[in-house]
Amino acid sequence: MYEYRQLTPVQRAELVQQRLAKGYPPHSPPHPIQDQSFYLLTAACYEHKCHIKTEERRKQLLDLLFEQFTNCGVELRGWVILPNHYHVLVYLGDFDEDLSPHYKRVRSKGFSPYQQIGKVLQRIHGSTSRQWNLEDQAVGRKVWYAYSDRAIRSERHYYTTLNYIHYNPVKHNWSGSPYNWSYSSVHWYLEQEGREWLRDSWVRYPVKDYGKEWDDFGEGEQGLLKREPQTHSGETLWQNE
Repeated sequence: MYEYRQLTPVQRAELVQQRLAKGYPPHSPPHPIQDQSFYLLTAACYEHKCHIKTEERRKQLLDLLFEQFTNCGVELRGWVILPNHYHVLVYLGDFDEDLSPHYKRVRSKGFSPYQQIGKVLQRIHGSTSRQWNLEDQAVGRKVWYAYSDRAIRSERHYYTTLNYIHYNPVKHNWSGSPYNWSYSSVHWYLEQEGREWLRDSWVRYPVKDYGKEWDDFGEGEQGLLKREPQTHSGETLWQNE
């Protein structure tokens, strides 16, 4: 989005034509893969403004994500809610195998499990936009930017994605440790799987450059967060937490 603004009118027109030729929408993120069981979903506040700025709003958003996705049979496997964007790892289920004892397939008005994603996020983003704009006396303000999804391709991709989610507060300097950020699934995994499992997962599936520039910030906005942190080993990032 930020690079697009720096292009000339001719360059913008060429870029839009390239996207249209691939079957992509002219400006919003494309959704080309729609037949997988696991997806990483990412949504950011418009221009990365910190509209999810309070603990109350982060709790509200997480509660809505759980409620709305559970109601349509989509399971959250990982999550992190930051002041200006969030990531969730979702399981849409499989027709031949139920991989989770908590999963329950629910059909809703003929929509496929994948189609439920857009419907759910549209409802959540619409309701939170209205409420937060009223609270901030900013009626008509654009709160959310279009979401993106990335299909999970393998077991390694799955666990690297989970580590990326848990590392996100550290990546953006909102926290010095994954354990110190409240609205993250790292606490659920700590309780269910234990600290040793988390450390082992981090060592076996390191984040490194995974997700680089996915949710970077524009110039002049939260400049402190532009600095890329150094890659940590499992012993340095997770120890003594």
